[in-house]
Amino acid sequence: MGERVKNFISRYDSYLTPIALLAGFVWDNLTLRRIDLLFENMSILIYLAIAFFGIFITNASQAGKFKNRFFLKINTWVPFLLQFAFGGLFSAFIIFYSRSGSIYTSWPFILTLAFLFIGNELFKKKYQRLTFQLSVFFMALFSYSVFAVPILLNKIGQEIFLLSGAVSIVMFVFLIFILYKLIPQKINESKKSIIISVAVIYIMFNVLYFLRIIPPIPLSIKESGVYHSVVRKDSVYEIKYEKPEWYLFFKNYDEKYHWQKGSPVYNFTAVFSPGGINTKIFHRWYFFDEKNKNWILKDTLGFPIVGGRDGGYRGYSVKYQLQPGKWRVDTMLENGQVLGRNSFILIESEKTPRLYTEIK
Repeated sequence: MGERVKNFISRYDSYLTPIALLAGFVWDNLTLRRIDLLFENMSILIYLAIAFFGIFITNASQAGKFKNRFFLKINTWVPFLLQFAFGGLFSAFIIFYSRSGSIYTSWPFILTLAFLFIGNELFKKKYQRLTFQLSVFFMALFSYSVFAVPILLNKIGQEIFLLSGAVSIVMFVFLIFILYKLIPQKINESKKSIIISVAVIYIMFNVLYFLRIIPPIPLSIKESGVYHSVVRKDSVYEIKYEKPEWYLFFKNYDEKYHWQKGSPVYNFTAVFSPGGINTKIFHRWYFFDEKNKNWILKDTLGFPIVGGRDGGYRGYSVKYQLQPGKWRVDTMLENGQVLGRNSFILIESEKTPRLYTEIK
């Protein structure tokens, strides 16, 4: 039975792997909810443990440490085990990081995660090499620490990010020490390339963070939109908006904003923050200068948010001094990391457009 399964997998591997990756990504997207919940974090830790176990078995077997039939049999399945673990890890990271940032500013980092996820099949043979295994593992470890440490400490900021990097390195060195005790020769042979690779990854993370490209995880935008009216009534918000065309079903508002001169525009956001992390967010209003072809900052309006609400902490800003043309509102942290962006075209109109009312 086992041989038949093995032959089936070997024969249809080129079809099964992409299907499994896609199914796993869809499953993760449906099941991974809040970044601060125990189930989500335990899932990632289990994937990390499986990945390290796979690295351990592969290299110990190659060094001749395991010679009995049981470990030799397991070793034939280890490449699939590593694919499964790294596929699960980077699938989860794509989901959480893409929820946390604006694709306009964070696309280089999210694209890197997507490449590691989609390229999982291409890396099958490279998973036999220790340096490559440990490099991918360190990137996964650092990606997790970036949001796990803030959740544990109930803090975000530059010093917390630097601490996340330090935690990743300490944990990585500890795991290398475990491998060194078992396979000292292999570690010594690859020591230089491992150090260089890990150093490059560490520097890359820091450069991307200080360039504000890494999303402001563990915060994320649950909802946002540009509306004609936002009124708070007890514990809910009543909003009025123009309904977008049917084919823009994924939009909460119509990007063509029909505006009567003198009336204000409202930018509404619901920002999720883990319980215990209270901070301040800002709405930056930009107008596009058609003559000089650049965005001009017109206003910065901020308000505090409180963590823990499942649907995100709701708030809004109001802009009065407006003019027809292209506008955008960036929702960001004080350090400049962008959570989301709403773009719209302000069209002056004498008639009041048809507005729809919704409670949030």
